Amino acid sequence: MCKITVSDGENIRILEATKGEVLSRVLMAKGERLEHPCGGRGVCGKCTVLVNGEAVLSCRYVVEGDILVEIPREGAIATTTEEGTEETSGNTCLCLDLGTTTMVLALVSDDGKIIKTVTRNNPQRAFAADVMSRIEYASKNGTEELKRAVTDEINSMIESLGIAFTDKLYVAGNTTMLHLLSGTDPSSMGKAPYTPVFIEEKTIHGKAVGIEKAGEVILTEGISAFVGADVVAGLGYVKEPEDGKYNFLVDLGTNAEVVLYSKDKLYCTAAAAGPCFEGVNISCGMSATEGAIYSCTEYGCMVVGNGEAKGICATGLIDAMAIMKRHEVIDETGFMEEGEYPLKDGVSITQGDVRQFQLAKSAICSAMEALTKKAGIGFESIDKVYVAGGISAKINFNNALNVGLLPKECEGKTVGVNNSCLLGIAKYATEKNDLSRFTKMAEYVDLATDVYFQDLFIENMGF
Repeated sequence: MCKITVSDGENIRILEATKGEVLSRVLMAKGERLEHPCGGRGVCGKCTVLVNGEAVLSCRYVVEGDILVEIPREGAIATTTEEGTEETSGNTCLCLDLGTTTMVLALVSDDGKIIKTVTRNNPQRAFAADVMSRIEYASKNGTEELKRAVTDEINSMIESLGIAFTDKLYVAGNTTMLHLLSGTDPSSMGKAPYTPVFIEEKTIHGKAVGIEKAGEVILTEGISAFVGADVVAGLGYVKEPEDGKYNFLVDLGTNAEVVLYSKDKLYCTAAAAGPCFEGVNISCGMSATEGAIYSCTEYGCMVVGNGEAKGICATGLIDAMAIMKRHEVIDETGFMEEGEYPLKDGVSITQGDVRQFQLAKSAICSAMEALTKKAGIGFESIDKVYVAGGISAKINFNNALNVGLLPKECEGKTVGVNNSCLLGIAKYATEKNDLSRFTKMAEYVDLATDVYFQDLFIENMGF
């Protein structure tokens, strides 16, 4: 056996490994939380650790003897707890927004008021950042590791809310997350025709999947493999448009889902934006945790926690792109003459970052335009554009419009909805509003075969 001494700058732990094991698998099996956004393919660099003083990719390092491993502290999982301001009485239930990156658990009263929430990073990020990478991981290694990681976290979150046991836990998330939570093999969604095992509402016993503190776990219904229950829950929360009008719901998470809906029609799709907005494939990218630049102006940058900048999150990236465009640091094709644009010490935007952003923003903008063409309407028929996801709390809509993340015709129509999924699932849990009406009238549009999307995508790549 090989001895692995692990240090995170505060604590030292001794682990054992068999010669020939991959270091990242050893660390994860022992509860050390390193992120592997690329699914362990050795391309993202996010799992870098020091082995005997040398920087290595833990997903590519094979243990051959006794080693000292130093893990950067900034890789730790973020935790926040918030108390609601509403006074309430009566029965309660728990509602979970099971996001690919972030999990939010709420204690909800029977009158629909959120009493308290706890937020954690989804520990499955240690295995892979986006749904396709997690599907690939589950296909190769089974679902047990991924399921156990998230159910252990859910048990901890319930405990942190001061709840010994709950009769009902309502869960909304994308289709892959719900498959993994229930221990269902998601591999059929990893290849054409991308068919989920289930999308209907599903009730399971908490103990059956490892959620010891819950009786019934209700997984709410989705629309397709890539437009899941999180979007449907959000639709149940946002307002319907007036007669003859349409609204957009655009969920900008690790995966970008776009829904165009009226009172009797609904078109939806998933835009292949990649995990750009979660910091993956961005040289200094990170999630919106302590040290992330979340806002940029010509006068400086704002950092989460007001400390030293460690990287940049999605809202900061959008702002930075808008500044670079205004000051002609990038031209209309996205080309940077200097190759790098500094924001703060150690944090900059590279040419590669610009290209990744162009791919993501064009996918979202083009998806919105493609859906309007599918519906046979113009943007004059759009009443509101609801932008959901973690990005919605701090997004500068003027900058988002300026860089083409949203079509310019959306100006004056945008509304940020912070956590539409959680608000929607809380409404469903307490009011039992009919979510099935959205799934029944939904028409999924496959952008890969859409007659408009490819031309729009090329057109919208520029600035």
